[in-house]
Parts: sequence; structure tokens; C-alpha cells
Amino acid sequence: MEQIIRDEIRRFVLESPDNRFPDSDLPYFEEPLIGFAAADDPLFTQFKKIIGEFHFTPAEIMENIYGPGKGDAKTVICWILPIVRTTRESNRKEDKMPSLDWALTRSHGEQFNTLLRMFVVDLLRYVSAQAVAPLLSGMWRPVKEPPAGMASTWSERHAAFVAGLGTFSLNDGLISGKGIAHRCGSVVTDVVIPQTPRAGIDPWSNCLYYREGGCGLCIPRCPVGAISWQGHDKDKCQAYVYGELRNSAGQLYGIMETGCGLCQTKVPCESQIPPGKKDGLRT
Repeated sequence: MEQIIRDEIRRFVLESPDNRFPDSDLPYFEEPLIGFAAADDPLFTQFKKIIGEFHFTPAEIMENIYGPGKGDAKTVICWILPIVRTTRESNRKEDKMPSLDWALTRSHGEQFNTLLRMFVVDLLRYVSAQAVAPLLSGMWRPVKEPPAGMASTWSERHAAFVAGLGTFSLNDGLISGKGIAHRCGSVVTDVVIPQTPRAGIDPWSNCLYYREGGCGLCIPRCPVGAISWQGHDKDKCQAYVYGELRNSAGQLYGIMETGCGLCQTKVPCESQIPPGKKDGLRT
């Protein structure tokens, strides 16, 4: 079943006409990265302390949908949708607001990601498996409370970390094997699939700053100073992305959700796990 899921997700991403810019053959996303997390991995329970008690475990999501004692969460299927090179290149040139291609990827590309979630759920239910996409379950909501500050009841990035698809960065993004410029998705199922090994236990090992004390190039990329050597100011970032940019880039492009992504482009981790001093390169 694991190989079928991998093949079908890849096929859907590469062949779906919904993964295309308007009036173009250019896709929003390249070939996906796919990983699997055990639903009972202790990290999902630890997220209730790291993120907040409001963050659901896979078991809680399944039981809420299928009923107590009926939903049997075994695996969390996770994927990374790397943003194509041309879109990343267009965003490198910007310093105040996202490029049009980046905004379309955030808006229309995320709509495609929703279709992918639905496709994976339908694929699993077709073979009589239980399946639910947390973001489509009716249980997802944004939450603002300590210790996480601005967070949500399910984090696609954190699920991807558990599934061995990447580690976190100074700007709070997830640096995958294809870098930090991407979208994430996940589906919880009762199908048992072997867990994808995590490269290490360090949640920040792919970030040059945490790994070697160098880089920090995402800091000057932020137009509102929401990133510093102390980390990511979620409130300042959110106010800009969901406030100012809706009125500026949103009006310009005719898109409500434009994203920003400046700190995810023109940085060493844009499309790869960045090499560092140990590789004989300067950070």
C-alpha cells in the first residue's frame, strides 16, 4: 500500500491540470516529497506541550470523525510540494511584497493542495480504509495562546517533521530535502505503513544558524523585521501577511491570500538543505 500511495500522490501532482498556472502548462509545484509518521509517535503527544493543549493528536482527529472507539489512527501520510524554480526566482527579486507567481501559488496552489488532500482521502476510502485530512475535518482552527503564540489545532509542518521530511528554521519554516519554499499536506489513516526514518533528533539541524551559528540571511529578507536572531515574531508576521499585504498585493493581484515568502527565497535553504562550513563552504 505504501508504494501505491507514493505513486498515486506523485502522479496526481505531476499530471493534474489543477497544478497549473492559469492559461499555462507551468505547474505550481514540482515532484512531491512523501513521508509517513506513526500515529502513536510520542511527538504528537509532546506537541500538546510544545505547541499547546489545543493541538490534536492523530487519534483525536480520527475518533472525532468516526466516533469514540471506532476511529483507529495508525499512520499520518505527509507530503511536501516544492515550489517551482521560476516562481522562486520571481520572488527573489522582490523586497516588499510577493511576486505575482508566488501569490498565485499561495492562493491557487493551496487550492490544488486541498484537492490533493481530498484525492488521498478518496483513494484510501476506495479500498475501505479510514482516512481524514485534518485541515478538512472541521477541527482545524487558528489559535493564539501561550506558549506557541499564533498557532493552530493541527500543524502540517510539525506532522511533516515527525514524518522525517525536514526540520525547522530560524524563520519557523520547515527546511525539507527540497528546501523551505513549499506547501505541506497530510492525511490520517488506519492503514499501517512503516514510519519514515528521521535523519536525527535535532528539530533544527537543517538550518545553518542552528547548526553552525552562521547564515541569518532570512532576517534582512523580512520587510517588517519579523525575523531576528531570537527567532520569528509571529504576530508581526501575521499582521503584515494577513493585513497589509491583503490591501497592497491583494488589491494589485486580485487575490485575497497572497502569502509573502520573501524569507523563503534568496536564502541558502530556498531549494535544498544548505551545505555549510563542514562542507568547505562559507555560510
